[in-house]
Amino acid sequence: MTITLSDEARQYIALLDEETGVAATDCLVDDDEDRLTFVVPPGTMGQAIGPGGKHVKTLEERLGKHIELVEGADTPEDFVANALAPAAVYNVTISNGDTTVAYAEVDHDDRGVAIGTEGRNIAIARRLAKRHFDIDEIELT
Repeated sequence: MTITLSDEARQYIALLDEETGVAATDCLVDDDEDRLTFVVPPGTMGQAIGPGGKHVKTLEERLGKHIELVEGADTPEDFVANALAPAAVYNVTISNGDTTVAYAEVDHDDRGVAIGTEGRNIAIARRLAKRHFDIDEIELT
């Protein structure tokens, strides 16, 4: 699936690459612009975060924005689970019908983490799942 990036998103990806050596595959600029969400290639999460979170902290200070990282995945099920992290996701099932829905089985104690304040976390997971795997909806079970 082809992802279209704005000039602003490409600039943020270049800054992430400069700081971490990891070239993100996607960047979402939150509407209120206080949060950036990067999708990094599978297996590069540790390098992107840096020792003790050093890279993320440096970028947050430099940009004045909260930085979120999501590890990319080869399958839609793994991607949805990664997008909902740090919530404990036990299983993801994809249902294809008129719409494509990902049903994510989330630990009861982590539902609030998966949803986030004012639904921000799940909204970002939904946007990313749509962009990367054409998933129309994510529902927590």
